[in-house]
Amino acid sequence: MPSIQGCDAFQVAMPRGRRPQSVLVRLAGGDAVGWGEMAVPGGGAGGDAAWADIETRMAPALIGLDWDRPEDVSAAADLGASEAAAAVDTACWDLWCRTRGLPLAHALGGTRTSIVTGARISPEPALDTVSARVNKAVGAGHTRVTLDIRPGWDIEPVRVIRQAYPALALVADAGHAYTESPEHLAVLEALDAYGLAAVERPFPAGDLAAHARLQLRLGTAVAPAVGDLEILDAALSAGAGRALHLRPDRFGGLTAARSAHDLAYAAGWDVWCSGTGAFGIGQAAAVALAALPGCTLPSDVSDPAGGPVFVTPPVRSSGGVVGVPLTQPGLGHEIDEARIERLATRRMRLTA
Repeated sequence: MPSIQGCDAFQVAMPRGRRPQSVLVRLAGGDAVGWGEMAVPGGGAGGDAAWADIETRMAPALIGLDWDRPEDVSAAADLGASEAAAAVDTACWDLWCRTRGLPLAHALGGTRTSIVTGARISPEPALDTVSARVNKAVGAGHTRVTLDIRPGWDIEPVRVIRQAYPALALVADAGHAYTESPEHLAVLEALDAYGLAAVERPFPAGDLAAHARLQLRLGTAVAPAVGDLEILDAALSAGAGRALHLRPDRFGGLTAARSAHDLAYAAGWDVWCSGTGAFGIGQAAAVALAALPGCTLPSDVSDPAGGPVFVTPPVRSSGGVVGVPLTQPGLGHEIDEARIERLATRRMRLTA
């Protein structure tokens, strides 16, 4: 492998609408380039720390780095496990695969040629609105829906959706909003009757003991919030769930996310993936990850139809399915670099 000769970073804002923003990382080595993406929370201000970390620490550590495989880079450059590190790690995998002429999904160990997709339904004030959004998602072919629930907004929306769609894979995301009070436990146990694919994040993050006690009470799989391999190993040992929502940005990139998949798969847990960012690169990386054999539930890996396109072909669901790019190396998509540069609100370049 050639050494990494250049690192570019772009903070890019969508040209219209709510203007979601991402930090995009571009690594160059030899005749190839690789890309990674990190979604920026808070309308752009949330990316300041990540930007500074890339500019002052990660990029200088990468320039001139000799490496044989992407797994070597995180430790050699001391990237850590932040969302910014995830973008850099993804760019390393993309660069390595493009240099070798390998599809990213195959390099990670993926066995699928297509990904069945799911959708997330944001909190809505009325049941009719929720039902309409679920109907739209099902009509688009999605076979799994994640519904946000909260105390006082839980059993009834789940009941309505299940009654309308008996075969739909349904995940209830509790957003850490429940406790082990008798009232909350009664609600969580009542949800068990609706055939959910998982109850996600019922209790505060890190309280694995509470998740383990709940899993003993439920037939439904519990999906605790897991953000690193040590916590996942502890959750597996404690019996704190049976499902994993796998996001590369939470684990610091594809390298650790693949290891998390392997651990969960070996333990018999169900896994589904999701990507982050509005510019297609994060979703393309999630498609490659979701091709792994343990990803048994439909994954959130497609860009919304009708939005601006920054990667070709777009990462779009057709009838609830996203194809895994297997005829092109790396992420399998061409990046519209010229458009990204035009939309960048700030940029950084470091070369050897």
